[in-house]
Amino acid sequence: MLSLSELKSLLATPQKIVITTHHKPDGDAMGSSLGLYAYLIQKGHHVKVITPTDYPYFLHWLPNNSDVIIYTEQKEQSELHVAEASLIFCLDFNTLSRINELGEVIRGSEAYKIMIDHHLEPEDFDDYRCWNINACAAAQLVYEFIVHELEDGAFMSKDIATCLYTGIMTDSGSFRFPSATSEVYRIGADLIDAGAEHWRIHQLVYDNATENRLRFLGHCLTNKLEILREFNTAIITVTAEELKKYNIVTGDTEGIVNYALSVNGIRLAAFIIERTDRVKLSLRSTGDFPANEICKKYFNGGGHRNAAGGASDESLTDTVEKFKSILTEYKTQLLQ
Repeated sequence: MLSLSELKSLLATPQKIVITTHHKPDGDAMGSSLGLYAYLIQKGHHVKVITPTDYPYFLHWLPNNSDVIIYTEQKEQSELHVAEASLIFCLDFNTLSRINELGEVIRGSEAYKIMIDHHLEPEDFDDYRCWNINACAAAQLVYEFIVHELEDGAFMSKDIATCLYTGIMTDSGSFRFPSATSEVYRIGADLIDAGAEHWRIHQLVYDNATENRLRFLGHCLTNKLEILREFNTAIITVTAEELKKYNIVTGDTEGIVNYALSVNGIRLAAFIIERTDRVKLSLRSTGDFPANEICKKYFNGGGHRNAAGGASDESLTDTVEKFKSILTEYKTQLLQ
């Protein structure tokens, strides 16, 4: 393992660095990655951000987004950058399976690997770890890494602040989740002081939907929402045909599960969607109900207590029936 002093020594001279994040990156993944990118570029390093897949259109406005390399679209170039890197920063994930094919490429690299993450049960592939499951976002940890560990708060530019604020805002549910502690608010204030235009960031992320997405959302809420009052659970299911009908692209389904959770009395919400390769599940819960336990135990996934995801190789119908059958095991908790 690298010590902090050894990492500081490495970062004192220009390095070839790769930053990567998880499959289908969200606001925290891209905000933390591009925030760290902006910092390292300022320090004179040669940096590449490589994402395993594409990511939502409503994040393409982020500073330096045009420099991002998507692995599935530029494999040869991506693998060359990984091979040449002396440092690889792994942000917002803690197991290499979360970055698909790119994971084995990075596993085989001789570069030092730095994990910055807030998820449970990290895999031991890293050489330096900035890890805290109580952090509201990976972007919070990137802020703390720059400001406290590297003691480089003076380099907090507007671009860095904008990206990190985006990550914190999206992963904290616009600062409304329990993870948004008073310290997180103080970090947010510091980022605003550094130039993050909080009102504009919120507008660009949340008020930037396509017509297709809005019509699809209406369809989900009108026709696909199922309420199971006996379990205080709500389910939205979507078929592959429905995705095609509404011309759904990456990012269009993000956040829809939260509408199901917003129904009065609901403790657990599930968004179950039929993709080309498998059925994907996104779970949200309130209070201390363990959505992550269901995903880990039954759907090859995991995540946070109140926000988790998983997948199934069964059909959409069978997956939904399996999910419903599991609820009996948790009925007492769901009805508390």
